[in-house]
Amino acid sequence: MAIYHLEAKMISRGAGRFAAAAAAYLSCSRIYNDYDGVQHDYTRKQGLVWQQVFLPEYAPQEWQDREKLWNAMEALEKAKDSRLAREFVVALPIELNREQQISLIETFVQDQFVSDGMCADAAIHDTDGHNPHAHILLTVRPLDEQGHWQYKTEKEYLCTRNGEERGFTAAEYLNAQKEGWEKQYPYKVGKKKVYMTPSAAEAQVLVRADKHPKSSRYGRQNPITLRWNSEEQLVQWRESLATAANRSLEQAGREERIDHRSHAARGLEETPTIHEGAAARAMERKGIVSDRCELNRQIKADNALLRQLKAELQKLAAVVAKTIPAIAEALEKLRSQVMLCCLQLRDIRGNQYDIRKSLGIWKPEMERYMNLVQQIKEKSKKRTVLVKEKKELPVIRVLRSRELAAQIAELTEDLEELRPEKARLLERFSYEDASAPAAFRREIASMENSLKKLTVQEKKYSGELDKAIAEYRNLKAQSADVDPVELYNVRQAIRPEHERDAQRRHTEIQGKGPSMNDVWDARYNTERLLHEREEKRNVRRIIDEWEQRSKEKKNQEKGGMDCSAL
Repeated sequence: MAIYHLEAKMISRGAGRFAAAAAAYLSCSRIYNDYDGVQHDYTRKQGLVWQQVFLPEYAPQEWQDREKLWNAMEALEKAKDSRLAREFVVALPIELNREQQISLIETFVQDQFVSDGMCADAAIHDTDGHNPHAHILLTVRPLDEQGHWQYKTEKEYLCTRNGEERGFTAAEYLNAQKEGWEKQYPYKVGKKKVYMTPSAAEAQVLVRADKHPKSSRYGRQNPITLRWNSEEQLVQWRESLATAANRSLEQAGREERIDHRSHAARGLEETPTIHEGAAARAMERKGIVSDRCELNRQIKADNALLRQLKAELQKLAAVVAKTIPAIAEALEKLRSQVMLCCLQLRDIRGNQYDIRKSLGIWKPEMERYMNLVQQIKEKSKKRTVLVKEKKELPVIRVLRSRELAAQIAELTEDLEELRPEKARLLERFSYEDASAPAAFRREIASMENSLKKLTVQEKKYSGELDKAIAEYRNLKAQSADVDPVELYNVRQAIRPEHERDAQRRHTEIQGKGPSMNDVWDARYNTERLLHEREEKRNVRRIIDEWEQRSKEKKNQEKGGMDCSAL
């Protein structure tokens, strides 16, 4: 039976491991580690059936020698807790012969790792002929087209301009500096250290605490390594291995297939078995009971019993599901889900409307404030220049002095109008002058971020709503042969409780209960989406027809009795 197994590990000095030692183990060879001066010798290890080093086309060819490759990586990483390599342990389908297993690993390594800029060291082990598996050792830094290692992270300086903060690398800062961005340094303000720009500190005659500028905590991560380290990438690698293995099985004419998903993701309630290992199976062959093998035997027995019970429950559920109470319960649960989605979407769209309305106020006001600040700055600067010129003007230049006086008076008047306007604006929003630009931007950014989150929630609940409606309609189609009147009456009897349940769940999510208007609106939308008014009219028509037939039958019976009396 084809099985799936992919174990991902990090080779890290912090965990006491070395890339050179891991390479020696997988290749069953002897490798000297230049970093710690230790010779790692695994030449006596058994079970190696194939090994190969894979390099991108632009990598130095001397790295075909794995000792040189992994010593180059060891030398590059200086920190005592550096991550040196990524390792995968992959189970190979026993349904494939050795040549097919090698081809599978070659294809997988080349397509998924080497083509993405990694150097790979791979080997296949099979000690007993029943456990073929591959070890794949990968570099954690990408190579550029010149064959040089790229950075994992790069120092990022947090710079400011007009109250806005942004991160720049050393290379980016050269251009950013020309655009007015300044680094922030720690300065002594009393007993505290405060980060500010040199220009701001100079105006306050402050002393720099140290020479190190403010920077982001973890630096600028290389986007390639960031992707390699992500959970999404690991899932994609797992899926790619399953796809490659299934393709190889198909080409080999085998019917077996493997699935990379976990038991939980596949909707399986069975407990997965654990990895036994060669040592445990060797003990079993000698007649010694291994704890790991014994645990797996118990897990397999429990899973067999679980499958038997599940089959019986499915038979029973199939019978029960066809009863009217069961169908009514299932339909009302789906209706409750539809109502919950309607309640959530009403709240979400209401919040979206409020935020968009607020943004329509805040953005123009921020622009207005920034415009006022700019005008005040420009006019103040111009006034200062004119005042200086007037002071330095010779006494005999009377006409020029009058012109300057008029201009100064006009600028003063303008400033007297602009400053109160700015003050009123600040008072309205309860901001201080110095922090206003940053506060405006924070508030607007917060609203825009909330709007994005609400958009994601709207998409989520819209999808859930569509799914619930589809399931509801499918169940309705399956119950077409059930008495519609009886089903309708049973549903009406249990509906209030299910509607209260939808309201309870809404309260748990939102932290507050819905208003009566919210409930009425959600109920109306639920009826509309599920076409409940048509269903009610249909039931009413059936009842009327039944009552009419019953009345006609009674009249016929009464007429027969009258004739017999004559």
